[in-house]
Amino acid sequence: MRPWIMGSGKVFCRFCLLAMAVWASAAIFYSNLPAFLRPWIAGIFAIGSLVALVGKYSDRRARLGFLAAFALVLIYWLLMPPSNNRDWQPDLAVLSWAEIAGDKVTIHNIRNCDYRTDTDFTCHYYDKTFDLSKLKSVDFFLVYWGSPMIAHTMMSFDFEGQGNVCFSIETRKEKGEDYSTVKGFFHQYELIYVVADERDLVRLRTNYREKGKGEDVYLYRLNASPDVARKVFLSYLGEVNRLKERPEWYNALTENCTTSIRQHTMPYNPKKHSFDWRMIVNGYIDEMLYERGAVDRSLPFAELKKRSYINPRAQAADKASNFSQLIRVGLPGKELTP
Repeated sequence: MRPWIMGSGKVFCRFCLLAMAVWASAAIFYSNLPAFLRPWIAGIFAIGSLVALVGKYSDRRARLGFLAAFALVLIYWLLMPPSNNRDWQPDLAVLSWAEIAGDKVTIHNIRNCDYRTDTDFTCHYYDKTFDLSKLKSVDFFLVYWGSPMIAHTMMSFDFEGQGNVCFSIETRKEKGEDYSTVKGFFHQYELIYVVADERDLVRLRTNYREKGKGEDVYLYRLNASPDVARKVFLSYLGEVNRLKERPEWYNALTENCTTSIRQHTMPYNPKKHSFDWRMIVNGYIDEMLYERGAVDRSLPFAELKKRSYINPRAQAADKASNFSQLIRVGLPGKELTP
């Protein structure tokens, strides 16, 4: 058994080194080096790594040389600075921020775009003061745009008589830039917390995305205490203010729309936020929430999901001033409970 174990260990180590070489080559290709140099340097690094790790010249010194080169790439990648000063897409150009004074919270630059299509719109922004004592519900949006395994997530906070504030954690793209999952692992997008009216963030996805066909949007009312809801809301605003002062990179695995929500909610109920594979394959995260009692359980899950589908209601409500109320008609769940 001992030779077999040693052989398996060597194969595993070689695999890890090759995986490191692939990552470093991609990190160089997607770095902030001059565009004409990146493919050449990435190619040279990839070829050199293969020679050092699997070629006939592979030996201990060659592998140590590879590790040194990998360390340089890693350090360079870690030191790449994010920025708030780029030529941003119009809907991502303005950052929100908040002032907090006791129970009064004033949010500046709440986005409310007027959409004609998903690419033709006029951005409007407004400031609004909310009373934390009026926070009555917290809702969770799950948005599917293709595969049932992966979804976009959003959180919305409802203040009685004052309206809803919706948060969407996204990549902050520059003009002419499209989203790429691969690029999302390599410091290509800054992170942005879009703070917006539901008539913007929700209606964009139900009524205007995919040339009018929309995306599939589900709305779940979360079970939470007023104290936890308040703390989570303030945690969101704390990050909104931090990102305005100190930009951060988006990461498709560790700093995305779902893992970031967990960072805001876990400190206040750690037992309900232990890691689950559905936090990564987040198209199934509503099943996880149901199992943990975080959403209404008076109905079987299949029926709850069916009723939580809001596209028809959102398309019927469209530009109505009470859009948020209309998309919640008949929705299972309840307001915050002590």
